[in-house]
Amino acid sequence: MFTGIIETLGEVKHLKKEGENLHITIASGLNPELKIDQSVAHNGVCLTVVALENDAYTVTAIQETLDKTSLGELNVGDKVNLERAMVLGARLDGHIVQGHVDQTATCQNVEEKDGSWIFTFTYDASLNNVTIEKGSITIDGTSLTVVDSKKDTFSVAIIPYTYENTRFNAYKKGTTVNLEFDVIGKYVAKLMKLNT
Repeated sequence: MFTGIIETLGEVKHLKKEGENLHITIASGLNPELKIDQSVAHNGVCLTVVALENDAYTVTAIQETLDKTSLGELNVGDKVNLERAMVLGARLDGHIVQGHVDQTATCQNVEEKDGSWIFTFTYDASLNNVTIEKGSITIDGTSLTVVDSKKDTFSVAIIPYTYENTRFNAYKKGTTVNLEFDVIGKYVAKLMKLNT
């Protein structure tokens, strides 16, 4: 379980394909605090630490993960949003995030607004995921509030701190991102579908 509050950015140091799996080695300031078997969200995808080195650690993404997320598009040198699992009893500053990506979206527009930015994304609405204005959405692991919501499009407003300390400063038109829709909203939508 995560909160969607990004702790730091990591950098992809090595990518190794083995069968259908992709081993991703990442350098980050979190490395001294990590241990093998620990869950860490990478651009919103919960992956298990499988190896530790002095300044980097490795996680493995299976084919299903690569098919449903943007992790297969990573290159050496790319920055990755990182968050360790939440600690029970700590504040939940973002919202409840599972680290289970529902689908990807494409950045359609980036608009600078006198000290902040509005990012607009489109996604495949046929998968029955929805956003609502003022509702929560997770983009590459970052907990955000939806500003504008349409059937297959939504926008979020990004403050300077988030812009500077997450991957948002690298997004441009055409960038693919991971989406995790609000878990409470997903359960409500499922219950409504069952009752119709």
